[in-house]
Amino acid sequence: MQAAPLRAPARPIPSVTGALRAVEALLMRGGQRTARRNAWTSVLEDRRRAKDRYEAQHVLEAAATGRPQAT
Repeated sequence: MQAAPLRAPARPIPSVTGALRAVEALLMRGGQRTARRNAWTSVLEDRRRAKDRYEAQHVLEAAATGRPQAT
């Protein structure tokens, strides 16, 4: 009786994020990659601050007019 043939273990399908990071690593040097990530982090932080400013302005206007704040 022959032994069953050995198979290589199944490899998981890479995620879209993982595939994009692999392409990015091939196309860019480490410093450029870091700069791009830092820039994106700054964009997200700016958006968060803008949202906070908008919400604070809404609360201050509601307090100034004496109306309850609408949520």
